[in-house]
Amino acid sequence: MSVSREEYGKMAKRASPRSPVLKNCLLAFTAGGFICALAEGIYIWMRFYGLDEKQGRSVAMICIIALTAILTGAGVFDNIAKLVGAGTMVPISGFANSVVSPALEFKAEGKITGTAAQMFSIAGPVIVFGCSCAAVYGFIIYIFGLY
Repeated sequence: MSVSREEYGKMAKRASPRSPVLKNCLLAFTAGGFICALAEGIYIWMRFYGLDEKQGRSVAMICIIALTAILTGAGVFDNIAKLVGAGTMVPISGFANSVVSPALEFKAEGKITGTAAQMFSIAGPVIVFGCSCAAVYGFIIYIFGLY
């Protein structure tokens, strides 16, 4: 029995459950907002204890990265991400997760050839692309004197 592409597409569409888009968007928005509010709360707390603005923001980011790494290592962050979706991928927590996850996955291969070698397998291309784009952008700004 041969099925055409159009027929297969119709069958797949009928068999696939409808995604609750509004619910997913609200969960993602709430989770992302919670992560950002937590970082802001840490920043305000650090300012209250005498850190200047730059130090307070640095401590807040370090805390979010550390918390994400710990939750990823404990297997909790993945469960949260499954529940709330894309909201956990606020850039800093998503980046921390993308560094820790492959490191955990390949730890059986050893500390150097497993954990260290695979740690940036997901985040590495993002870092390289981001730095390359920033360099090109900076060069263009410099050439045209737009700084």
